[in-house]
Amino acid sequence: MTINWTTIHVKDMEASLAFYHGLLGLPVAERFGPPEHQIAMLGPEEGTKLELLCGGPPIQGPVGAGVSMGFTPDNMGELLEKLAAAGVSIPEPMSPNPSLRFFFIQDPDGYTVQLVEQLG
Repeated sequence: MTINWTTIHVKDMEASLAFYHGLLGLPVAERFGPPEHQIAMLGPEEGTKLELLCGGPPIQGPVGAGVSMGFTPDNMGELLEKLAAAGVSIPEPMSPNPSLRFFFIQDPDGYTVQLVEQLG
């Protein structure tokens, strides 16, 4: 079994695309649907996708509560500079061991995004 995609509900498709595609660099594989119910699939052509769902029935409870997604960027230093230039708050990294560090940031809807870097 493999994971096809993870769906998150977003309030503003353009803000979410600016974050996940524009800042994090996830490619937009597909985008479809009428303005009141848009779907965007992000990720490599072959591989797990992140589905952004905007519109449709109202979400019960707080958006983003209890959800965390982890990404491993190709170049952590460049990504951190890009995020800081865009005004994203970058906390001190966590490093549970000498070969790993990660940063937790928030997307426009309050979802927790973990940026993971293997060291050495």
